[in-house]
Amino acid sequence: MANGWSIFIGLAIIIAMCVAAWVFAPKGENQVLWRSSLILSFVSCYLMWAIAFLAQLNPLIEPRRSDLRPEYIHH
Repeated sequence: MANGWSIFIGLAIIIAMCVAAWVFAPKGENQVLWRSSLILSFVSCYLMWAIAFLAQLNPLIEPRRSDLRPEYIHH
């Protein structure tokens, strides 16, 4: 089940992937481009996932039932 530790587990995986991209980037004149592109894409994907995950973990808008009679609705 999803919980608060998922963010830190995902962060650890992304850090490992970034280190791997740094170490195993192909040698040559485009090594900096490879490293930058891979690390930037990993971090961007993680941020998108983390923001979407945290938004669902603690929603700003609470769902409301529309089939209740007005006298049973508590504000």
